[in-house]
Amino acid sequence: MEEKEVSLSALFWTFAKIGVMTFGGGYAMLPILQREVVENRKWAAEEEIMDYYAIGQCTPGIIAVNTATFIGQKKRGVAGGIAATLGVVFPSMVIISILAGLITNFSHLAWVQNAFSGIQVCVCVLIFNAVMKLLKKSVVDRRTAAIFAVVLLGSIFLRIPPTWFVIAAAAAGILLKNLEVKGK
Repeated sequence: MEEKEVSLSALFWTFAKIGVMTFGGGYAMLPILQREVVENRKWAAEEEIMDYYAIGQCTPGIIAVNTATFIGQKKRGVAGGIAATLGVVFPSMVIISILAGLITNFSHLAWVQNAFSGIQVCVCVLIFNAVMKLLKKSVVDRRTAAIFAVVLLGSIFLRIPPTWFVIAAAAAGILLKNLEVKGK
């Protein structure tokens, strides 16, 4: 069965919907991105989206924007990448443009500060849920559990850029899998 081509407008509006529903930055967008792209639209597999997150973390820019670009490019080439990227940033540009003029007038109000505190807690929960979902799909054996443990401890105790963790984890995955295959 041949896959139906995704329209540029579908890419734009899907990612605009994701962009408008996201508060708290790129990581907060991950659970919504996963639901829309993997579960609802089936534009990427669970494993692919995890790869896009990892690559998006290592490349300059916001992880969710990078992921949108990767998915758009996968579905429709360069034009798809541009449509998805514009879609995901469009709502933020509009909202920020409006809020920029208003926020300075109201940021000193206690209820505004309290609302932002509540939103931050909610965003933490959304990120945690996305991490748990990814963890269950990623840590599947002793090899991946060892890589997870080393990267987790390294990220807690070492002050090095995330790119190095991704490169080291990729190298460890290759090395450990090759050792596993040779041991059989």
